[in-house]
Amino acid sequence: VYTTTVCGLCAIILGSIIVAVDPYQIVFKMKVIFSEGSETFLMWEKPEVDLLLKVYLFNITNKDAFLKGTEKLKVQEVGPYVYKESMAHENVTFNENGTITAIPVHPLTWVPELSNGTEDDILVLPNIALLSFAQVMSTSSMLTRLGVNVLIRQTQTKPLVSMTAKEFMFGYKSTLLTLGNKLMPSWISFGKLGLIDRMYDFDGDISTTFSGTTDIHMSGLLDNYNSLNYLPQWEAPCNNVSGASDGTKFNSLISKDQDLLFFRKSLCRSMSLVRVGEEVVKGIHGYKYEFKNNSMDNGFVDPNNKCFCHKKCLPKGILDVHECYYGKHRNLQNDAVQAEPKVQNSIEGMTPNEDLHKTFFIINEESGLPLNLSVRMQINMAFTDLSTMANVQRFSNMILPMLWTDISMPGLPAGMNTKFYIYLTLGPILQVLATYLFLVGGVAFILLSLASALLIPKINLISSNRGNTNNGNANLRNAHNEDWANSTSKEMDLYYCSLLAVQNEE
Repeated sequence: VYTTTVCGLCAIILGSIIVAVDPYQIVFKMKVIFSEGSETFLMWEKPEVDLLLKVYLFNITNKDAFLKGTEKLKVQEVGPYVYKESMAHENVTFNENGTITAIPVHPLTWVPELSNGTEDDILVLPNIALLSFAQVMSTSSMLTRLGVNVLIRQTQTKPLVSMTAKEFMFGYKSTLLTLGNKLMPSWISFGKLGLIDRMYDFDGDISTTFSGTTDIHMSGLLDNYNSLNYLPQWEAPCNNVSGASDGTKFNSLISKDQDLLFFRKSLCRSMSLVRVGEEVVKGIHGYKYEFKNNSMDNGFVDPNNKCFCHKKCLPKGILDVHECYYGKHRNLQNDAVQAEPKVQNSIEGMTPNEDLHKTFFIINEESGLPLNLSVRMQINMAFTDLSTMANVQRFSNMILPMLWTDISMPGLPAGMNTKFYIYLTLGPILQVLATYLFLVGGVAFILLSLASALLIPKINLISSNRGNTNNGNANLRNAHNEDWANSTSKEMDLYYCSLLAVQNEE
């Protein structure tokens, strides 16, 4: 009884300690907070995931007819051209204020087996150098425009040219660009121009990230970018970057009604994410997030978003980001679906599809770990009146699509997924099972002890009573036997006496 009681009490104490201390949360915090050598930090420093960049280009199929003015522009979507992005944070320094400073890098590697086409595909595409140059100079003095037009005609620079897919994405040389580099080195500081090359230009960038030591919820989120907690391209409140995720890790311990922030340099801003559902990815639970409705609004829906306008607001669903791209007049759509119909209908061949073009994130709500994501953006060029510029008049007041990209991570690698499945799914379940096992087992042991303590004396009493009864019966039997023996003895004595009497008579 004593041993059973002690075992029961120990089990209840252990179960109570698990409930009070919550060892899973202790281990979880150790994993989530960034420290040198910790698993979450190593995953953030160099994520061993398959992060893919898919690029879709718009091949122009009626160049001559469009430039003559007889047809509106017709495009054919080609691709994807797929690259693996090996995102990492280098030269990491742990700061005393609970932040980490690092250099973000995003090198790309061509993945031919996943691509639909080759980098050497010859396509008809916009001459970004000429169109950007003409747009910038269109507001200059008449004398300046005259000189620029002479330069354009002498170099025989055309607005639509044939080039390889790789040249358009990663840079092609242009006589106009070379001259611009010499005449305006402060504006054109590069020798060749490519859209993906500019999107992935992180040279000289520095990011500072919260480690989570002061607030576990902020682990992995940006404190500032390039030593600023705001983006200089925008006015407040549109310029905030502090508290945003670069996509490697989001907030820890996310509540269901909590909105998140996502920042990527190529977006030129932070984007709000709102929860739209829940999903389980390879055994790990997560919340599904999308960009908020009208996330690219620049004041048409919400007046507070007027700060996303530069002088003149672009149509609904399109954001002017030219100041983030070295002054070239580019703009973004978070997806082609949200753009105004007049933008979509001005060009043939644009086929918006919500399933193909919508951005989403699936994020584990405990750790902030992205389980699956797809960030889709379209890059356009927006033009004002170009009627006074040579060779580009047909592009006046036009929004010209350049390409659209899909940065995606279809899931965690098998080894990493198994590890986090144990941490995030099995860990809490095992702790609950252990708690119930100790508490229920302890109570069962104590009940067994009580039952034993109450029942054993009764059993002993019954056994004692049975013993007494047996002894009584034995005594009765012995007494009976003694009476019988005595009776028999008397009878024998009487018999012997009678025999003696007979003999005497004789």
